[in-house]
Amino acid sequence: MPSFDRARPVPGNALFRPLRAAPEISANPVSDHRLLSSTGFSTMQLWGALGLSVAICTLLLWKAGLRIDLLRPSNAPYFIGLALTFAVRPALARTGLRWKQPLSDGAEYVGLFTAMALLGAVSTYPLAALSHGFADAPLQRIDEALRFHWLAWYEMVAAHRSLQILGVAAYQCIYVIPAALLAAFAIRGQRREAHRFLASFWLAAMITLTLYLFMPAVGPLSYLWKGPIPYMPTSAIWQEQLIPALRAHQMTQINLNELRGLVSAPSFHTASVVLYIAAAWHSGPLRWPLICLSLAMLVSVPVEGTHYLTDMLIGAAVALVGVFAASKLIDRSGTAAPVARQE
Repeated sequence: MPSFDRARPVPGNALFRPLRAAPEISANPVSDHRLLSSTGFSTMQLWGALGLSVAICTLLLWKAGLRIDLLRPSNAPYFIGLALTFAVRPALARTGLRWKQPLSDGAEYVGLFTAMALLGAVSTYPLAALSHGFADAPLQRIDEALRFHWLAWYEMVAAHRSLQILGVAAYQCIYVIPAALLAAFAIRGQRREAHRFLASFWLAAMITLTLYLFMPAVGPLSYLWKGPIPYMPTSAIWQEQLIPALRAHQMTQINLNELRGLVSAPSFHTASVVLYIAAAWHSGPLRWPLICLSLAMLVSVPVEGTHYLTDMLIGAAVALVGVFAASKLIDRSGTAAPVARQE
């Protein structure tokens, strides 16, 4: 629906008011390419979701007898970095910088994404401490029924250095792709799409953590491989080493710079692939490069993430639920915004 500017008197004839004023020429070319159809969620909704995540993480830490030393020097960069990121928007609000809107939006998106990812990683520790048993046997049986042979994948990668290098690079794209997505959304003014992606990521993380409590696993490398390990994947064998220690209360403190991946099922790397592809579809010229990177990451997940195929299928299903629920939430809770100017 077109927007109408408030009518202004025409000099020399104060009684005449046009139905529509002539379009203004923007002094900021960045705003001319805004693709907004909605502003997405309100600030209160965003901070409410983040506050809920902090409360849940704090409760889990208390329940498991774990804590984070807020004064520990190695933890300080995380808190300082987040504080500076969230301070960008109010700091830029009083300036006349040409790019202040994309910069402030981008800082907000990155801050929210980083906070959610950090809270999710921290929450895996108390959940591991509160869990019982391991689900490797049923997960492997499902893989066998699906005719997926993890050891064959691992042996092929372990025998080829080039596959190891490519696998590590692709696996680490879990950090690169969201940064590119959020930057693209900020530059293009796609606040609605940025919030849809952030909401789907948050919901998928919450579902993943809930399911993880009921299906902790050490992963196929620890469960299936016997003897010396010829190639240590990126995710190593931290589940086998840390989960028993957490359950026995041998660990009471979490250091943010030493966080390790403890979730085998569902595979959040696989969930991230689905989330990234869904978001990349709306990222303009970055669509196909980001989709290709996401698919490359997916191929690396079994070995570098030491995941069963079953882990990956559950992770993909979790992501689809997250994308669907986020779309429903933003359609119901998102607020309308003015239509962009036409060039």
